[in-house]
Amino acid sequence: MTTLSQTARTSTPAPATAAETPQRPASRLRDHADGMAVASFILGLLGTLVLNLLLGPCALILGGLALARGTNRRGRALLGIALGAVDLLLLALLTTTDGTVSWHIGG
Repeated sequence: MTTLSQTARTSTPAPATAAETPQRPASRLRDHADGMAVASFILGLLGTLVLNLLLGPCALILGGLALARGTNRRGRALLGIALGAVDLLLLALLTTTDGTVSWHIGG
């Protein structure tokens, strides 16, 4: 009887701990966050010249996600957020002063 109870105890699988569950490594998530920070900066910079209605909000969202995921490139993410906000302010300024949603070069 004792051998039966011993085999029953040893044959039951141990519950999985948090360390054994498959998860993505933190370095991979941080790499994605670094890419988001750079993309936020580039989209914010491009948004000041063209398509500020589309690229400004994208820069804001990517910069916020990069900061939330703990990027190593915090300065670029913050600059992307600032440029995204400038894009939207520039859009509002162009719309109110010129009545258009794009740059107007010439007389």
